Amino acid sequence: MDAAHWCPVSSQPPIPTRVVLLCGPSGSGKSLLAARSGLPVLRLDDFYKEGDDPTLPLVAGSSDIDWDHPGSWDADTAVAAIVELCASGRTHVPLYDISLSARTGTEAVEVGRTPLFIAEGIFAAEIVERCRELGVLADALCLSRGPVKTFRRRFLRDLREGRKSVPFLLRRGWRLMRAERSIVARQTALGAYACDRDEAMGRLASAAAGRCAPTARTTA
Repeated sequence: MDAAHWCPVSSQPPIPTRVVLLCGPSGSGKSLLAARSGLPVLRLDDFYKEGDDPTLPLVAGSSDIDWDHPGSWDADTAVAAIVELCASGRTHVPLYDISLSARTGTEAVEVGRTPLFIAEGIFAAEIVERCRELGVLADALCLSRGPVKTFRRRFLRDLREGRKSVPFLLRRGWRLMRAERSIVARQTALGAYACDRDEAMGRLASAAAGRCAPTARTTA
């Protein structure tokens, strides 16, 4: 072997780790898609604020906390966790119990030296621009299944997991079904690419292979 062409593995530059932000209305199938992708996953729902936080927004004309409003979520801590995962492959995140509206502890999340991981949650689009500016964004996807299908899937999931009371789930489900098109429109305006499950899987495969498709919003 010609020594001039021999290069030890240790001399190769480290593969940068980047994130795919996966958003979409509650019940659109984000968690299932993330699990099927085979990539490491960061659950952004664990960054909800606790139920006694005085900054939590309320549903207009109601005493219900609006858990679908970005103000119910700790974006700064979520971004910090993503950046740490990209830099070191490891971070600590809250453990959040949705039924209690409370953090019950913390856990370590590790992605190792993988070039790509998914951060999924209904507020992922809120941090697209920040992740792009920080140089850690690979892609941003918004899953869309249609209001009726999403309503059914969301209600059955939330009922099965005992997330909230049945009256609350019905009120929330009806409100979100009526608002789904505007939710998707907002998330795409924030830089996420709207797609179905199959197209999302294709874009994930491209991103993992280093052939990332551009997101809906591009920089000059």
